[in-house]
Parts: sequence; C-alpha cells; structure tokens
Amino acid sequence: MKMILFTMEIIDAKDDNYKIKISRDLESSVIEFNTIKKELQFLSDNILTDYLKINEYQLRKMLHNKRRDTYFVGFAVKFVLSDGKDVAAFNDRSKILVLDKRNNNYKSYAIEEHKVDKKIYKIFTDASYLEKKEYGGYAFIIEDLEGKYNLYTEKVDKIGSCQAELEAAIKALKILKDIKRLRIITDSQYVRKGLTEWLPIWKFNGFKTVNGEPPKNIEKWLSFDEACNDKYIEFQWVKGHSDHFENSLCDMYARKAAKELSR
Repeated sequence: MKMILFTMEIIDAKDDNYKIKISRDLESSVIEFNTIKKELQFLSDNILTDYLKINEYQLRKMLHNKRRDTYFVGFAVKFVLSDGKDVAAFNDRSKILVLDKRNNNYKSYAIEEHKVDKKIYKIFTDASYLEKKEYGGYAFIIEDLEGKYNLYTEKVDKIGSCQAELEAAIKALKILKDIKRLRIITDSQYVRKGLTEWLPIWKFNGFKTVNGEPPKNIEKWLSFDEACNDKYIEFQWVKGHSDHFENSLCDMYARKAAKELSR
C-alpha cells in the first residue's frame, strides 16, 4: 500500500466554510469544507483533484476528525493518503487486520476471519483504568498452539487508559519474543488500528496529526512497533462485555488488579 504525502493549508474562511489548498510537488487543488454540515466541495479541475475525488473517503475522514479549533486561516500541516487502500475493509470490524513486519517489510491489510490460520499463538488482552484515581490494571492470556492458557496480570498507575491497553499488548509480545506468527484479540480499536493504520502515517508525515500536534502516547506506540519487529501479527476485534470467554476473563482479572492497587 503506497502512501502519498500532501500539504494542506487553510487559505480563506467565511462562517463555517473553509477553503483549503492541497498541494503535492508543484500541483495544487482547492477544496471547500463546512465544519458544521460536513459538506465537501471540489473547486479545482485538474489531475490532483481527480485523485482526491478517488480517495474522497479518506479525505473526508481526515477533515471530519480534525478539531474545529484547528480550522483557521494560515493553518498548514502535512497529511497522508494511502493509495489503493481498501477503506471499507479496514473499517469493517469483522475483518482481521494484519501487520507483516517480516523481512524488513511493513505491510498492513485486512482479511476475512475464515481465511486465517487457526493454529497460531493467540494473545487476549484487556485493561481496566480509573482515570479520576489514576490507577488500574491489565490482564492478558497467551494461548499456545496446543490450546493451553497462561494468564498474566499487572497493576499500573499514572499512565492512562489507552496506555494501559498498549502496555498489555507490549508485555505479551515481549514474552513471546521468539514467536513469529501470532494474533492479538482485543476489544480496543485503539490497539487494533494503531500499528496497521496510524503509525505508518505518523512516521511518514513527521509525527504530526491532522491537528498539527504530536500523536499521544507516541513512546508507547514506538515500543509496540519495536516489539512487532520481524513478526506476522493479526489484530482481531471483539466487542467488550459480550460474553466472549477470554475477553471477559481478562476484564475480570484487570479489574481485580486495579482493585488490589487501591488497597
């Protein structure tokens, strides 16, 4: 999946309508976006505009996710569109997202669950974190190729909910450092999509979000990425609190770890 780098600059504003100049090399295109109605218009007619129309879904998603307070004349930031990305597949939660970092590659794609290898090491993770009290815990289960379980729990404090979710996955990968093929099963979209979608873009655009700010928890993301080196990893999402056995078990033990820290 090829990534293409662009620059966007807000050049005019009237009420909630913003004119945005998008440039790549020597070519540019102007669009208009309404931050309230979420309406997008293409004002130019050239090859770059045609490309933006082909990738309109990615463009819209970026504009929708951009905070309203960062829409002002003069704002400029680099952003990335992924050429040939199957956006619908990546957004389909029933699909498994794959990160393949073997042989110095960085490939990510989506596949249907029935097409994956059933005999693979599995990591089930969950975290419980009380933001107001700034403590919590995480738990993960490692299932080996024979179907045997090993449960691990850890107490955490002052790192945040999302960081606790990442820490669980990182710790499990470190335990399985010699295993090259594995699957992470999680109820966190944050964990599922971070390495397969977000981090490659951050690396490419100088570690900036569409709001022009550094991504949150970047140190954890880089540690997560490093733990995946030379591995083939599948990310499977399960709905939390839906009677999924391993997820429910991890949730129970993560809460138990958090309670122990509060004593």
